Amino acid sequence: MKSALPLLLTAVLAISVRAEDLPATLMTKPGKLLVSEDFTKPLPPPEGSTAAFASGFKGWRCNVVPRGGHWEVVDGLFRGTENPEMHHPATASIGFDFKDVVISCEVRMHNVPLDGRKSRSFAIRTTDNKDYVCSILLNETGMRIQKDDNDHAGPDVAVPLGALKTPIPLDEWQKVTFEILGDEMVGTLNGKSLTGEHPLIGEQKRSVMFVSGVEGAVRHLRIWEATANPDWAKNKLTLPPALNTTAPK
Repeated sequence: MKSALPLLLTAVLAISVRAEDLPATLMTKPGKLLVSEDFTKPLPPPEGSTAAFASGFKGWRCNVVPRGGHWEVVDGLFRGTENPEMHHPATASIGFDFKDVVISCEVRMHNVPLDGRKSRSFAIRTTDNKDYVCSILLNETGMRIQKDDNDHAGPDVAVPLGALKTPIPLDEWQKVTFEILGDEMVGTLNGKSLTGEHPLIGEQKRSVMFVSGVEGAVRHLRIWEATANPDWAKNKLTLPPALNTTAPK
């Protein structure tokens, strides 16, 4: 039997997005629509190996191992609940090949018991064919952006690029936009932005991951190819300086 995934992706790419639905961006301009997901029906199974979170699969990978928690589509949102026995956030990923993108969605952290965890969190991160690349990280005190640890047990480490202190209420939707162009990234939370750069960010990427600490959800997910915004140099001057712009790869 032929896979339904190519037909699904064809349908996804055919969806048009009204100009008024495009996110406000600073560094990039949204181009070709790559992903449009409103979580109105069960997600199709992925194609390829799902042995690891960065194993080259296509489509959605979730509920594969207990460590990744439990994810479910509920009334137009994708809810991730961590398995408290694992001491690890719930993770779900959509696999596709990309480099420069605009990711737009709404995320929410839920006011549920901590079950032994210190805090609630939600993150959007990208991966390459082996590990994490860069992330937007939210908790109740604000947003951070970083170049990620790309080899876990190896010598590479995460590099913080920016931090924004702003209370994020539980059980309320937050608008997040994630721009990547070359070796730079911009993270925007409800109109407040941070930027940073690192050579790793410019590498080919394989998936977008959602990381839910304790319990949270994502909805209205859109991902576009990104092109350069001619106003970026001017826009960049309005943002806080990056914490680190010269870290080696």
